Amino acid sequence: MEYQLLIAVGVGISALLFMILKLKIQAFIALLIVCILVGIVAGLSPEMILDSIKNGMGGTLGFVATVVGLGALFGGLLEHSGGAQGLAKYILKLAGEKNASWAMMITGFIIAIPVFFDVAFIILVPVVFAIARNTKKSVLLYAIPLLAGLAITHSFIPPTPGPVAVADILGANLGWVIILGFITGIPAAIVSGPIFAKYIAKKISISIPEQGTDILEDKKYPNPITIIAIIALPILLIVLKTVFLGDWMGENFLPESITYTIALLGHPFTALIIANLLAWYILGIRRGTGRDELLKLSMKSFQPAGAIILLTGAGGAFKQILVDTKAGEMLASSLQGSFIHPLLFAFIVAALIRVLQGSATTAMIAAAGIASPIILAGEFSAAQIALFVISIASGATILSHVNDSGFWLVGQYLGLTEKQTFRSWTVMTTLIACTGLVMSLLLWYVF
Repeated sequence: MEYQLLIAVGVGISALLFMILKLKIQAFIALLIVCILVGIVAGLSPEMILDSIKNGMGGTLGFVATVVGLGALFGGLLEHSGGAQGLAKYILKLAGEKNASWAMMITGFIIAIPVFFDVAFIILVPVVFAIARNTKKSVLLYAIPLLAGLAITHSFIPPTPGPVAVADILGANLGWVIILGFITGIPAAIVSGPIFAKYIAKKISISIPEQGTDILEDKKYPNPITIIAIIALPILLIVLKTVFLGDWMGENFLPESITYTIALLGHPFTALIIANLLAWYILGIRRGTGRDELLKLSMKSFQPAGAIILLTGAGGAFKQILVDTKAGEMLASSLQGSFIHPLLFAFIVAALIRVLQGSATTAMIAAAGIASPIILAGEFSAAQIALFVISIASGATILSHVNDSGFWLVGQYLGLTEKQTFRSWTVMTTLIACTGLVMSLLLWYVF
């Protein structure tokens, strides 16, 4: 029976990579086909296979679809208002031209919380060019810190889709993922951002595009403090619930009314609904955007979220198949008897899938499905389960190359050759991954 389960897992992972890499089948369909294949090889009945897929999809999407949808809507409102550019200008003014690379890192770190990575980069790349024109220095000195901030938040910190999906599949507390995502992400951003940018900017010289409006000129952007407050509000509410109502606090001595309020407002659904309502009024209605235009904007914002939601559901189905076939239990028990650290195992699985097929989101979700039985079979604290999320996110960030759309997006917008993109962007993503893994392993023994 054990060999049959081992074969089932091997067949499933091999088939997944073959369909995505060779046949170019969409990852959503590929994951569902793999669920059926693993179920058949493991000896499940047709009814059990299909029930596992249904239960895995339903159990995952109930949470993820709501959070990703609300997050996408929030990001669309911020993008439409010009808040990202306004915030970048404000942070640059505070930091000064001398510290512009640090300012871009901070800007990317904040903006990527509500806005998708590629959209945020396209919005903010004119700021990079404007600074480079003013300082007469390499574009990479400012672009790499921006990209590092965007990439780290995109992978490490909810409510961005990747960590939300992985957290749900693994059963991680979102508050702990946010806290540890910040603790891990800040040193990763510093190493892969300003520090690496200072080095690589001396090695690669890029001509600065002369066309385009100077984004640093005075324009009527939303108040940057308001932008920061709206972005921070849902995160603070979620963390507040984790801090005051988490298991680590022991017995709760707060009055019932306060406990009720914190539990309600600190849930990601409620926190993001509040943030959306504030953004809808402050960044929309109060700035003269009509209700009809806001409705169209809302519908447009949902479009990029659809693929992520379906892919996450398929990842949940894959997890459920591994649980129901007991294949995951076998994997967990064999890992417990080996020398490899569970975080390192999760990192390696995510990294292999990432390098082979390119998509960080697909790598995160597939790796979460494979690693989830380890968590179910072990006795881990809430913080340690959250560190699994960070470790998987780190592995899924590593070695972005030609099979990743981000590789071409960055190269095209910055005017880099393929070799220059490898030397800058690919190395940067690898630094993020390695720093994230090291920090996760260190924090494992703290929490």
